[in-house]
Amino acid sequence: MTLHLPARRTRRLAPVLTYLSLIVASLVVLIPLVVVFLTSLKTSQEVADGGALSLPGNWLNFGNYATAFTDGKMLSAFGNTAFILLFSITGTVLIGSMTAYAIDRFDFRAKKPVMALFLIATLVPGVTTQVATFQVVNSFGLFNSVWAPILLYMGTDIVSIYIFLQFIRGIPVSLDEAARLDGANTLTIYWKIILPLLKPAIATVVIIKGITVYNDFYIPFLYMPSEELGTISTALFRFKGPFGAHWEHISAGTILVIVPTLLVFLFLQRYIYNGFAQGATK
Repeated sequence: MTLHLPARRTRRLAPVLTYLSLIVASLVVLIPLVVVFLTSLKTSQEVADGGALSLPGNWLNFGNYATAFTDGKMLSAFGNTAFILLFSITGTVLIGSMTAYAIDRFDFRAKKPVMALFLIATLVPGVTTQVATFQVVNSFGLFNSVWAPILLYMGTDIVSIYIFLQFIRGIPVSLDEAARLDGANTLTIYWKIILPLLKPAIATVVIIKGITVYNDFYIPFLYMPSEELGTISTALFRFKGPFGAHWEHISAGTILVIVPTLLVFLFLQRYIYNGFAQGATK
């Protein structure tokens, strides 16, 4: 009878530990958001005198949001970000899917070295190659233009290639052979057969790449120093001066930046989970 007691205690303890870990993980994610939201409603004096979780004196103080939107030039920043997102994601989907299709469907001598280079590229920190990358971008005359980050975002996404590769490996080769018997060439097979079957992978890549580009600060800050070319991430940097930062305005701008991402993620989260699950079982 005593031999079954540890097993019973373990079964009772397991749900408690599960819910406890979920509560802790939720607090880790939500507390910073709560702090930012509370700070966005405070005055500069309340930010200086109060704590991080202190409540604002006026819950309807939306003046910080108006200041962040106007002084931060958020409207033009959203426009520049949308332009970069459109071309970056489109280029990533086309380049990544074409590369994965070529690797999976064609046999060539450099196939294994190419895959090895892709693996090595994921292990090399991007910061270590920024000097050479900056010189290349500058030599093309793309510095201080929106095309510099677009080019970099399209050419450095190895993850999308692997995601597409996992899905393409699950597409029967017999579809290609049947299309060739009907007279279709390689480009037609890719465009009319392979690409439509990659919709789950495309949704996964679009969401992951979109969030990455949307939140990136380093590349826009380095390659687009002009204020007219600011993105939503670099627009918040305008509220940091040599004598300190206006945290109430930065927090309000942060909320304005977070809301679109949060809504898109909540609306499309099932595509992320389904895309990864299907890719893992291919």
